[in-house]
Amino acid sequence: MLLEKTIESIRELDAEAMEKARSHQKNLIKPYGSLGMLEDVAVKIAGITGEVMPQLENKAVITCAGDHGVAAQRVSVADQEVTQQMVKGFLNGGAAINVITRHTGAKVICVDMGMIKPVDDPRLVVRRVGSGTNNIAEGPAMTREQARAAVEGGIEVATEQIKKGTQLLATGDMGIGNTTPSTAVLAAFTGFPVDLITGKGTGIDCDAMRRKARIVQQALDVNKPDARDGLDVLAKVGGFEIGGIGRSDPGCCRIPCSRGYRRLYLRGRSDDRSCTGPTLCGFCDRLTPLRGTGS
Repeated sequence: MLLEKTIESIRELDAEAMEKARSHQKNLIKPYGSLGMLEDVAVKIAGITGEVMPQLENKAVITCAGDHGVAAQRVSVADQEVTQQMVKGFLNGGAAINVITRHTGAKVICVDMGMIKPVDDPRLVVRRVGSGTNNIAEGPAMTREQARAAVEGGIEVATEQIKKGTQLLATGDMGIGNTTPSTAVLAAFTGFPVDLITGKGTGIDCDAMRRKARIVQQALDVNKPDARDGLDVLAKVGGFEIGGIGRSDPGCCRIPCSRGYRRLYLRGRSDDRSCTGPTLCGFCDRLTPLRGTGS
């Protein structure tokens, strides 16, 4: 199957290239470590690409969209129609991510993984698994088969971009209410207290945030996701776009090109997908995420 073949094909980081990158940094005319995290990122890029000073010119952001049944629990200030509106904004270049990509020379790839209201636009990549997930406060978000379809849909999208010459991939998501399942996924994998990791999402007030935390805990109690099984967690408390972005990451890591690239991806926010992809692969370093801004 595509998922298993993808995982099996992921290689280790190139330790020799990483050591050479560290040595190169030590020989630069500046205090060693003065660039902070950027130096660690440069070393990791060397490990991913196998080159001490790679040229990463072709960049893209894969933004996956999907809706969530748990939005019925009033966990967001926005209505689900906003998912569709935002996707149209991505496609027309009017969203915040479009501003960033224009400055960085990257393209935005928008993917419908399972919106309630599809968008009829030839620029939209369609990998629909369903018309929104089920309400995780009442039962599983999706079937295991749907979870696998979301996983493999993300891998396919990443693979297509890589074959077109993309060297650097970032992932993003859109789905009203999706910080509720993402919090549930994070809690399932880490065991962190729900009250500690539940946030305000789209800007809900403190009372709504406490209700949101209760909904997350209810979803965990009702579904009992198995943290040892990434597909089980995704199926029980995840989302279609969470599967798409979490699993496009393994797709980025597996395919070499003529220069030996193993393709990089940037993780935009520290949430569920930083756990789900590595859980599928067995250990985190094989996915080599370059951590971006937290939220």
